[in-house]
Amino acid sequence: MRVNTLKRAAVAFALALPGAAIAAVIAAPAAHADGCYTWNRTLNQGRSGDDVRQLQIRVAGWAGNRDIVELDGRYGPKTAAAVKRFQQAYGLRADGIAGPQTYAKLYQLQDSDCTPAHFTYSELDDGCGRGGYSGGPLSEAQTRQNALETMWKLEALRRSLGDKPLNVTSGFRSRACNNQVGGASDSQHLYGNAADVTSRTSSLCEVARGARNNGFSGIYGPGYPDHDDHVHVDSRRENNSDRSSNTTSWSAPDCGIGAGND
Repeated sequence: MRVNTLKRAAVAFALALPGAAIAAVIAAPAAHADGCYTWNRTLNQGRSGDDVRQLQIRVAGWAGNRDIVELDGRYGPKTAAAVKRFQQAYGLRADGIAGPQTYAKLYQLQDSDCTPAHFTYSELDDGCGRGGYSGGPLSEAQTRQNALETMWKLEALRRSLGDKPLNVTSGFRSRACNNQVGGASDSQHLYGNAADVTSRTSSLCEVARGARNNGFSGIYGPGYPDHDDHVHVDSRRENNSDRSSNTTSWSAPDCGIGAGND
């Protein structure tokens, strides 16, 4: 995990201030993630634009049970609900409107390459040994973007578990890597949409159950073949590049997930 200490200290200070004082502090360069994204207006339902899409990427992990936040740049009810859950999770005023306090918390959470505080591109890299983001069915740039979106959902899952660490054992896989580990021929790992995770502080069933509320449309865990030592999470429902239908698929029978027990 990489931490920009000065940036996060400044934003923590901003979060403690009221009203106009917050706006003044977050306008200072130290409160922004160097090289990353800065919001310049308050966002609420009815707004649209790239700033909305950038927000959606960061709150998609707060979509709610069996739901997803479409990254379409339109601030609709799903985005508002996800923003509200994000605000509740971090002790902010929960009104579903993205303003100074919400942005200050996002600046605190993101690093200068836009990854969330507790996950990195290297962690989500090739499951066979840090081979980069090429070698899959998509361009390297698109695969990295998918991995970024996966990381923000993992950040939400981590927070939902009480800020308990999650360990990524396999993220993006090139075709060669996927063949090497015996992955499915059209695995979500090939697209940067998936991660296999474990935890030393939460049970696998706690992880799998929590993932149901964090925007993951694919969840496989204990009781599903070959998943008794990790939980697989992915975003297959949003993937329009694979050969699978855009559906939700959950199965962790030992955790009461699947077969009508969702």
